[in-house]
Amino acid sequence: MSDAIDEAVTILNSKLDGGFDGTAKFVIEDEGSIFLDDQGARAGDDEADVTMTADASTFRDILEGDLDPTAAFASGRLKVDGDISVAMRLAPALA
Repeated sequence: MSDAIDEAVTILNSKLDGGFDGTAKFVIEDEGSIFLDDQGARAGDDEADVTMTADASTFRDILEGDLDPTAAFASGRLKVDGDISVAMRLAPALA
């Protein structure tokens, strides 16, 4: 597991405050995957309702609040596969 994944898991768990109602996966290109569910965030590549893919820089910008997830999606920097409504429910937790 990469340092980027470890750091992102820590940040996401602090933002999620107890978990997420649904399942989501972040794929950080060249780093690995993070899985989110009602237990919180952890490194993992489990099957999810929605999978969001971005490079490490984009994902970092989203987590640090420098890039709105919706803007990242609209600009093509964040790819979303699966249930977009699950991704939309997650967006406020990332801000």
